[in-house]
Parts: sequence; C-alpha cells; structure tokens
Amino acid sequence: MSILIYAESAEGKFKKVAFELASYAKKVAETSGTTVTAVTVNTTDASDLSKYGVDKVLNVSNDQLKNFTAKAYADVIKQASEKENAKLILLSSTTDSLYMAPLVAVGLNASFASNVVGLPVSMSPFQVKRTAFSNKAFVVTELETEVKVLSLAKNSYGLVESSSSLTQEDFNPTLHDGDFSVKVESLEKSSGKVTIADAEVVVSGGRGLKGPENWGLVEDLASVLGAATACSKPVSDLGWRPHSEHVGQTGKPVATNLYIAIGISGAIQHIAGINSSKVKVVINADPEAPFFKVADYGIVGDAFDIVPRLTEKLREFKANS
Repeated sequence: MSILIYAESAEGKFKKVAFELASYAKKVAETSGTTVTAVTVNTTDASDLSKYGVDKVLNVSNDQLKNFTAKAYADVIKQASEKENAKLILLSSTTDSLYMAPLVAVGLNASFASNVVGLPVSMSPFQVKRTAFSNKAFVVTELETEVKVLSLAKNSYGLVESSSSLTQEDFNPTLHDGDFSVKVESLEKSSGKVTIADAEVVVSGGRGLKGPENWGLVEDLASVLGAATACSKPVSDLGWRPHSEHVGQTGKPVATNLYIAIGISGAIQHIAGINSSKVKVVINADPEAPFFKVADYGIVGDAFDIVPRLTEKLREFKANS
C-alpha cells in the first residue's frame, strides 16, 4: 500500500504537523512494507523530511498556489496520488487540511476518516481509532475502499526521527480555472512568536482579564514558557485580540501538551475545542466556573495576582536549571 502525505508549510517552511505526519506514515509504511512520498507546495527546502522517514518528495512550485484554496490544493493531492498510485493518503488536522480532505476523498472515490489518534488498529480489514462527540469518546472505524484518506489529530502521534535516503522531483499538476473559483481577498496572521498550530504549550485569556490593556499578563507567561497566545471567542468578538487567536470548537481546535486558561469561564464550545490537550490548567476567580470540572489543575483566585507570581517563579526556575 503506497502512502502519500501532504507536508503542510507556511511561508516556505514546514509546519510541525508535517513532521508528525511523516513520522506516522513511516511507521505505517514499515508495517505494510511500502514507502512514503510527500507532496510539498512552494517550499524552500524539503530535505528535513528525510529525518522523519520520507523516501520521496514531489515538489510543486506554482505562484497560483501562493494562497491556500481548498479546491486547487485538493486537485494537486489528487493528481499526486494518481501519479504515485497511492492507496493511503495522510493529511493533518489543520484548518486548511480539514477543508481540503473531503474534496480529496471525493476526487479519488476514497473513504475518509478524520480525527485519527493512533496507528491502524488493523491493516486487514483497515481500521483506525478516532475521537468522536467533541473528543468525549473514541470510535474504531473501518474503511472498505481501495483508496483511503486519513487526517491525523494534532499531537496524537508525536515526532519520531527515522532517517531515509530522500529523492526529490519537480511535480507540475494541471490546474484549471475552476480550481480558483474561491478568491482570497486578505489574510490575517497572528503576530505571536509561536503559532498556535505548532505550539506545544498555549496560554489563553478570556474576559476575566477585563480589557486588551491587560494582555501583557498572557504574553509574559507565554514568553517564559515558549508558548503561543490564544483567546476565547468573546475576547476576539470584542476586538481585544485577532480572530486568528480564537481557540475552541468554533475557532481553532488545539491539542497541546499544556493548555493554560486565564479568566475563561469554560463555555462548552471552548472546552470541546481544547479537550484534546493533555494537561489543562485553569486560573479563575470564580470557583464555580465550568472549566474547573475538566481541568487537571485549577487555581481559584485573582489572575492579576496569581499570573505575575507564576511567571516570576517560572523565570527563577529557568534561571536556576
């Protein structure tokens, strides 16, 4: 079973999810006795993929693909899959890839399973474990078609180095006007040092911070932890922070190793979007805040007192370690 992955990138550099996807694909390839091919779009250097087991790279360079459009990118993946005769196509669970995945599956007449959280339970029949009901349960899904498309849940497998001998070739798929029926008018990018998509740790703030002038509390703690900053939906709706930082079921879902929520009460939509994070820490003045029910660690108190002290203690710890 030939395996194809889409190695997602931004501004020419691979995202962390690309390496996680390659690690996962390599392990499946070892089990099934096949190789891993990656498709890249407008990247500057694909050699890093060899560290995680990719055997072959199809490099696509096309100015029309400067901005992501789901239909065009899906067409690229479809044509690459047909070229390589791939039977298993692996995508990540970023917003872009999730937009694209159903189009890839339809184009290849393939079955599609999202939110995959582990290696296949069985190769024959082909079964995978997935999250369901907003990450409240797991389900084992069987895919019966010859070609299969999976999207891997973020941080569900991790990075596993496995060096390979990489070959690269230029790939020039045929694109049509219909692929660009959706036009990108503008892009809004967060300005944080660490992006939410690549972060191992996220520090998120809510209305409990009382105003955008107090966002330094979040940024200072994030800086010490090397974390990305995020916010709840009300905060982005009020214009305190850009919508690109809104996390939750209606924003960006996150599955980090550590999620710290400051002044966020914990609406069900927010919790559903961050529930896959491994450790959840909540700081809130309201002891009845719903977030405490799902937190691994909770601190009841004034964020304006607790967060600066926590930040300072972490600075001292890092300086002495």
